[in-house]
Amino acid sequence: MTEFDYATAFKRTIGWVTPAELNRLRQARVAIAGLGGVGGSHLLTLARLGIGGFSLSDYDQFELHNLNRQAGATMDSLGRSKLDVLQEQALAINPELSVATFPGGIDADNVDAFLDGADVYVDGLDFFAFETRRLVFARAAALGIPAVTAAPLGMGVALLSFDPEGLSFDDYFDLRSGLSDEELAVRFMVGLAPARLHMHYLADPSAVDLAAQRGPSTPMACELCAGVIGTEVLKVVLNRGPIRWAPHGLHFDAYTQRMARTWRPGGNRNPLQRLMIRIALRRLAAMRNDHQAAQAGR
Repeated sequence: MTEFDYATAFKRTIGWVTPAELNRLRQARVAIAGLGGVGGSHLLTLARLGIGGFSLSDYDQFELHNLNRQAGATMDSLGRSKLDVLQEQALAINPELSVATFPGGIDADNVDAFLDGADVYVDGLDFFAFETRRLVFARAAALGIPAVTAAPLGMGVALLSFDPEGLSFDDYFDLRSGLSDEELAVRFMVGLAPARLHMHYLADPSAVDLAAQRGPSTPMACELCAGVIGTEVLKVVLNRGPIRWAPHGLHFDAYTQRMARTWRPGGNRNPLQRLMIRIALRRLAAMRNDHQAAQAGR
């Protein structure tokens, strides 16, 4: 059996990084909350990049409907903890990894322990986990930790990176306590992708149901997200290469073969964003009324 050797396992990365930079990646720690749609792909990509330490959190198990997109989801892993499965896969890539696990999820009591020693926080939480996401982004900023999120939208990826000394997550998305789940979802969705490159080829709008916390997904988008996140983490850890901090963003859509660099000063408080939010809420209300009328007519 071949013994593991870090220098040999990751030597093909040399050239795009220097040997000294590869050693820096080996010393780095990345915190990832959520190992479902994109989080598992993030973990495996970063493990292959040579990142040496991870703090991981997920309390969910794999289900049949995860097979279309989630790293680690197979017929053999159904019913198993996502955290256990993905940790095993990461350790199979690099058995020398330092891994801290948080199987109960992240809350106010353990968020600081989860972020302890992290060079960067990577968001892999479920789209609708608004309160947990707000908590982790806020604590990352308070602790001086850059935070990045890449949303799998259609067949593309929307990237936002948050400088702990810059515009905060809550300020960019204009989030606060007291908003309804629907309002939170719309603000998050509109803020993630101001260019809306993915909206023009949605084949079945009825598949989007914010009230039921359900939306369509593709494996291509998840893998694109992992590639973008891997690159962004590399730049943060090695302190090289351009980083476009929020309110700047990036949206690439493979289906339309378009890329947009977005800039929304003030985030969702920007007049254009406010208009988009109002339009989205009206469309959702219209869809809800149409559905109720169809149900009543049966």
